[in-house]
Amino acid sequence: MSPTSILILIASYFAILVLISFFTGKDDSNDVFFKAKRQSPWYVVAFGMIGASLSGVTFISVPGMVGGEQFAYMQGVFGFFVGYIFILTVLIPLYYKLNVTSIYQYLEQRFGLVSYKTGAFFFLLSRVTGASFRLFLVALAMQYIVFEAIGIPFWLTVVISILLIWLYTNRGGIKTIVWTDTLQTLAMLVSVIVAIVLINKELNWSYIDFLNSESFKQKGKIFFFDDPNAKVYFWKYFIGGIFIAIAMTGLDQDMMQKNLTCKNPRDAKKNMLSMASLLILVNFIFLSLGALLFIYAEKFNIPIPELDGRTRTDLLFPEIAMNQNLGVGLSITFLIGLIAAAYSSADSALTSLTTSFSVDFLNIEKRPEAEQKPLRKKVHIGISVLLVLVVIIFNMLEGNVVSNLFKFATFTYGPLLGLFTFGILTKHKVKDKFVWIVALLSITLTFIISSLPQEVIGTYVFNWEILPLNGLITFFGLWCIKNKK
Repeated sequence: MSPTSILILIASYFAILVLISFFTGKDDSNDVFFKAKRQSPWYVVAFGMIGASLSGVTFISVPGMVGGEQFAYMQGVFGFFVGYIFILTVLIPLYYKLNVTSIYQYLEQRFGLVSYKTGAFFFLLSRVTGASFRLFLVALAMQYIVFEAIGIPFWLTVVISILLIWLYTNRGGIKTIVWTDTLQTLAMLVSVIVAIVLINKELNWSYIDFLNSESFKQKGKIFFFDDPNAKVYFWKYFIGGIFIAIAMTGLDQDMMQKNLTCKNPRDAKKNMLSMASLLILVNFIFLSLGALLFIYAEKFNIPIPELDGRTRTDLLFPEIAMNQNLGVGLSITFLIGLIAAAYSSADSALTSLTTSFSVDFLNIEKRPEAEQKPLRKKVHIGISVLLVLVVIIFNMLEGNVVSNLFKFATFTYGPLLGLFTFGILTKHKVKDKFVWIVALLSITLTFIISSLPQEVIGTYVFNWEILPLNGLITFFGLWCIKNKK
């Protein structure tokens, strides 16, 4: 496809999103922006949350992981399911009972103001970096596919991306996101299924033939129990996956804000259970695509793409979809899926960050009503600018984006995990003014432990288990500062 055709496709897609925002954003009150007046159908939320959970990370980077660790990622996905069960049985009833706009308001009621601000701060830090990683990944792919060829620099690609998101989230907020996420989830899934069908056709396989092939058996190993020191060891991925789901979904304003738009906790539970079940199948499909991409690349001697002098397995999918003459149908569906992947998580991140900063730090709900909407709009613009700056900084990082994303998340979500766990499992109060110190010490100690030299830890490689370790250290720190009365 020519750059002009690609730009027309992008413009058409965004025209649809803006049209959706026109209908959902007629009432641009803060109640609609933050909570959608709690009128969202649970099944719409569930389907849309699949796209938000997957995002550009799964769409681009998870298929690229197959080359290094086969299907080991599925071990973490099984852990996600257990984590989601905890969320729907413990956290969702808690949030609805307290009737919160920001889930970190729980920490204020449970411990005090400093704990509340500490939790909200670590969410902001986590979500800014997480959304920026995701946006960086897809902006990188868009740069590789089209913008580099027409002379647009990477920083301008990022600015355009954020500007388009701001355009359709500015009025309706979370109400708009619930419906645009549904469209974007569908676009992603159609793109992947079309890619699997067309690549199998080139290889003269059906999907069943592919699953039964020797090539798949060489790349499709799921369970790794042999070496406890290895990064892909089952219990590291599985246990880490449980806590990743609890922290990055259940303790994340972005993900839970969608749940809290459901009419009641019963509908929110249905949403979470449906999403958890579907994610197992969807992630397997994405990994299947990854195996197919590497099989196809090996058969036709397609090198792993490079950008800025670095090998990028993340770019194998766009390379094959766009440059290997598999048909315009694959190119179009890939581009639509790529755009959807970029914005299905970034738009909700922008909305949730606006919500959290407005509610948790600016106390917007306690201000005069005439000030609330203008203040929210200013925060929305400020968060947009912040995301642009962070994505540009992340362009300097090396390594697999999924690894970077989850590695950073294990540090920043750890204090949240410890705070909520202590609050739910114990009845102790704490010395609130010291909570932020405990959180910082927890991150510092976890980083030191995970960075120990090989002379100390031997061949052991840390993975997602850093998160529960971080949460445990925070829990212990809170125990040390609990009130003795």
